[in-house]
Formats: sequence, structure tokens, C-alpha cells
Amino acid sequence: MRKLVAFLAIAVLGVVSAAPARAQNKDIVDTAVAAGSFKVLVKLVQDAGLVAVLKSPGPFTVFAPTDEAFGKVPKETLDALAKDKKQLAAVLQYHVLTSAWSSDDFKLVKSTGTAMGKPVAFKMEGGTSYVNDAKIVKSAVAASNGVIYVIDKVLIPPK
Repeated sequence: MRKLVAFLAIAVLGVVSAAPARAQNKDIVDTAVAAGSFKVLVKLVQDAGLVAVLKSPGPFTVFAPTDEAFGKVPKETLDALAKDKKQLAAVLQYHVLTSAWSSDDFKLVKSTGTAMGKPVAFKMEGGTSYVNDAKIVKSAVAASNGVIYVIDKVLIPPK
């Protein structure tokens, strides 16, 4: 009987400790949808035809602006992007690195190229990480095909 109780305790502990790993079975798109605070980003990714890319094996690093961050973008700018799918895709690709980055990587590297081809810059101020001028408000949300960093501003690619 003691062996059975011990076995069940170990089995329950194994299921509980495996729960976070199951959450990582979602790809970047499904993780963003499940979070609930990226409705605008997900819609724009759909409109730009980039869902299949962000569901592919990757790995990717995505700097994901929240709905609140998109709320800071002038409506005219969002409307113009909605009409120009090529430009919309470029802006969204500017938020993506084509490899998985850790928070420590941002401390070691000053800048890197994005999926769009233009670089983003990293800096640390008072223990807070920034990509360009956007504050990383939540670090390293794991997905099955990469990692998401939540940012407080939409990144605008240089001209």
C-alpha cells in the first residue's frame, strides 16, 4: 500500500511539474492568441499573411506590442498599413528575429538584424531592457517555436 501511495504521489508530482512544458506546446501565434492582450497584433499578422511563417518551426524571437501599444499608433497610420499589405508585412517582420534570443543575449549585443532586414538596437537602463525605444515589459514567454518579448510600443522600421 505504501508503494502505491508513493507511486501516486510521484505520478501527481510529475504531472504538476510537466504542466508548464505543455503550455510551451503552443506556437508563437497560438501563444499570442491565448494571452488575450495581442488581438491587434494577431489580426495584423493574419492580414499580412504571416500566420504560416510564425507557426513554422522557427525558432523566432518576436517583440510583441500589446493592444495598448497599438492604441498609441495614430489611426491614420494603422489604416494606411491595412491598405498596404507589403508595408504591413515589413513592419511586422521588423518585430521578428530569426533565432531564439534570451534576455542575456540583449545584454551582450548592441544590435541585430530583423526578419525585415533592418537592425534593432538593444540597451539596458536601470535593470530594464529596451529594443529601440520600446521597453520590454515581459521577458521570455516561451512558445514551441521560439520566444515572445512583450513590448510597450510598436517598433517603426527606419526609412
